[in-house]
Amino acid sequence: MQGWMYILECVDGSFYTGSTNNLNKRIEDHQNGNGSNYTKRRLPIKLVYFEEYQRIDLAFYRESQVKGWTRNKKKALISGFYDELHILAECTNSTHHARLRNKNS
Repeated sequence: MQGWMYILECVDGSFYTGSTNNLNKRIEDHQNGNGSNYTKRRLPIKLVYFEEYQRIDLAFYRESQVKGWTRNKKKALISGFYDELHILAECTNSTHHARLRNKNS
């Protein structure tokens, strides 16, 4: 069964990531307040990105992957800046940088 991973932009500027086997119906559900509790409180929504898959399980997998991304990484994906995705995937917390400095010393 075919599937889609999609990203919506909510009225407050936040992103919602989901997956479905019927993209048009799911977007309509969200817009009507029947999609999820998150989008229901942030209407109207706008579809800003989607990927199509031959199998719904692949769309579900991709959804869980993208849900874990930072806002900046999602924005790069939406904008088509694919070269930036690997850079934005790097850990930037101070603990990580301290370990790298010690490792390279």
